[in-house]
Amino acid sequence: MTAFAVENNALIDERALSKLRWRCRRGLLENDLFIERFFDRYASSLTEAQAEGLRLLMDLSDNDLLDLFLRRKEPEGELMRPDVSEVLSLLRVPA
Repeated sequence: MTAFAVENNALIDERALSKLRWRCRRGLLENDLFIERFFDRYASSLTEAQAEGLRLLMDLSDNDLLDLFLRRKEPEGELMRPDVSEVLSLLRVPA
């Protein structure tokens, strides 16, 4: 395993997790519900790679993000990455 792979599989620390939670606050309640459920389930095991995938998703507009969560769209362009796909599949897991 390369150093990059090991680093990306490392868990994020509490400070990084706190910053990520703040970054994930959205203006659309539906998105917040998906994101809060994600953190409730995976916060204690979130890796650097997953955190990066989530950060990329948070660059989207609320409507585009909701379309991805609801499977109305699939990632395209710069979002066609393994870390984004992994996080998106975790975010889409039913309640």
